[in-house]
Amino acid sequence: MLKPIALAACAIALFAATTAPALAAEAKPAPKANQCFWARSANGFAAADDRAVNIRVGVRDVYRFEFMGSCPDIDWTNSLALVSHGSDFICTGMDADIVTPSTIGPQRCPVRSVRKLTPDEIAALDKRARP
Repeated sequence: MLKPIALAACAIALFAATTAPALAAEAKPAPKANQCFWARSANGFAAADDRAVNIRVGVRDVYRFEFMGSCPDIDWTNSLALVSHGSDFICTGMDADIVTPSTIGPQRCPVRSVRKLTPDEIAALDKRARP
């Protein structure tokens, strides 16, 4: 007959074996280091539409910032501010907001996602959407 401690150990091992794969599948991978950048390295932008803006970082990298909703007047503005939350290092949408001037004062546009574009995606950008 199994002792209570041995029985409990078997139950724990069985639970861990059945739930570990499910928990691993739910875990989101951390952003790759080359998908992140310092906010102070941003040096140009162009609006893709009222829901996204492309930001040039350094000489050849372009990141697409997609907003949680519409960002009015982003397509005509000549300047914007990239406001980081906590650290100056931006990897995800939760790390930054875009602030643009408007006729009623600064417009804060929360960012949903940030993604580094590939060289092919950059080359395929419309002239107006290329920073």
